Amino acid sequence: MEEKLLNLLADLCDDEEVKSNPDEDLFESGLIDSLAFAELLYAIEENFGVIIAPSEVERSDINTANKIIALVKERMRA
Repeated sequence: MEEKLLNLLADLCDDEEVKSNPDEDLFESGLIDSLAFAELLYAIEENFGVIIAPSEVERSDINTANKIIALVKERMRA
């Protein structure tokens, strides 16, 4: 699951850096913007069956690959 999610992020960010540095702030580094974030939420729903509404999370809750992975794992268990 983690590898698949990292691959999705790398595709959306158009940068493999996400895989090698999963604690990098995706927004501050310019790797992801609001459109790519919406695409990410859609991809998470399509690939993992986890629905995350943009209004449910703060940017600081999902600003790194590791935080996104943790959130998806948490939602998959629920």
